[in-house]
Amino acid sequence: MASVEDNIKTSVLLTGPAQTTLFEEMKLLKEMQDPSGDRKAINSELWHACAGPLVFLPQVGSLVYYFPQGHSEQVAVSTKRTATSQIPNYPNLQSQLMCQVHNVTLHADKDTDEIYAQMSLQPVNSERDVFPIPDFGLRLSKHPSEFFCKTLTASDTSTHGGFSVPRRAAEKLFPPLDYTMQPPTQELVVRDLHDNTWTFRHIYRGQPKRHLLTTGWSMFVGSKRLRAGDSVLFIR
Repeated sequence: MASVEDNIKTSVLLTGPAQTTLFEEMKLLKEMQDPSGDRKAINSELWHACAGPLVFLPQVGSLVYYFPQGHSEQVAVSTKRTATSQIPNYPNLQSQLMCQVHNVTLHADKDTDEIYAQMSLQPVNSERDVFPIPDFGLRLSKHPSEFFCKTLTASDTSTHGGFSVPRRAAEKLFPPLDYTMQPPTQELVVRDLHDNTWTFRHIYRGQPKRHLLTTGWSMFVGSKRLRAGDSVLFIR
């Protein structure tokens, strides 16, 4: 997965001659990312866990600077236009625009689980033009304090194996096993970034004994098209 810093998508409200062209570019980018137009609310805590602790999203109502030309160039890359395609420029726009954040929504690519954020911005002439925007008590969650991330090995993605979970991570994040059972086992129900439910069998077995996710794991790997070197992250 590419770093989230390279994948923060931005939509803005503009006036003037550049409005139509820029809106068309943003609409094309949005359709490529979510062709159905339907989306479920993403778990904010899970999104921030994937983003990492260095990623900061502005609060609704705050001021930011928007760079039209940089956005245009990013759209060209994201929509995979050829190198010979002309990237439009906006000679009548300033190189940077002070804007007020009106909305921030979290997204994840349906095919790759790559995360990004979309922001609605309103240009303002100065800080005096800023007006209060109600947030209805909603705040974007911060990076979770308890999570587990692992880079997958070849055995983790094998159709005949399972996902090996380090003991400390299993004991910290998963519900406790009943070690009076032989072997200790339980059913784990988890939700991914798209609010899809997955059920895994969590078992403690082997020599030496280790925590494994078995039944249901291969289906998850196949559906997500995971390979060795990809990463999987769990939060409690």
